[in-house]
Amino acid sequence: MPQKGVLFSGTIESNIKYSNKEMSDEQMVKAASIAQATEFIDKKEDKYNSEIAQGGNNVSGGQKQRLSIARAVAKDPEIFIFDDSFSALDLKTDATLRSALSEITKNKTVIIVAQRISTILNADQIIVLDEGKIVGKGTHKELMENCEVYSQIALSQLSKEELE
Repeated sequence: MPQKGVLFSGTIESNIKYSNKEMSDEQMVKAASIAQATEFIDKKEDKYNSEIAQGGNNVSGGQKQRLSIARAVAKDPEIFIFDDSFSALDLKTDATLRSALSEITKNKTVIIVAQRISTILNADQIIVLDEGKIVGKGTHKELMENCEVYSQIALSQLSKEELE
C-alpha cells in the first residue's frame, strides 16, 4: 500500500474487489468498514456503484487512501506493507483505522513506514532511520529511553502524557 493511494476507473465496488472479482459483497463492505470508508460511501447516492474517475480524481485524498486500504484489506494478504499510507488521514481516522486493522492482522506480518509517531506507538518493533542510517531499534518505550533521535521526534509531535 503506497503513500499515495491508486484507484482505477470504474466503481467503488470494482476498486475494492480488484484482487478478487468473486469476492462477496459482505467481504467488500467489511473491508470498507475496516478502512473507515463506509461513512463517505454511504453518503453517495449510488453507494458502492458510485463511479470512480481514473486515478480517483473525483474523491478526496483521504477517501482515495481509505479505498486503497480497503482494497488491500479485502485481498487478505499474509503480509501488509503500508508505506506512509495513513498520512492523508486525520489523526482520529488514523487511530480508528489502525485499531480495526489490529483485529484482522493479529497473525499476519505488518510493516508500517511512518512519519507520525502516533501511527507506530504500539508496534512490536520500530526501526528509526536518520539520513538513511539505522539509529535505533526497539519498542516505543525502549526507544524513548535509548534513542535521542526517536525521543526528539516523538516529543515534537506528542505531549509527554500522550507518549506514556
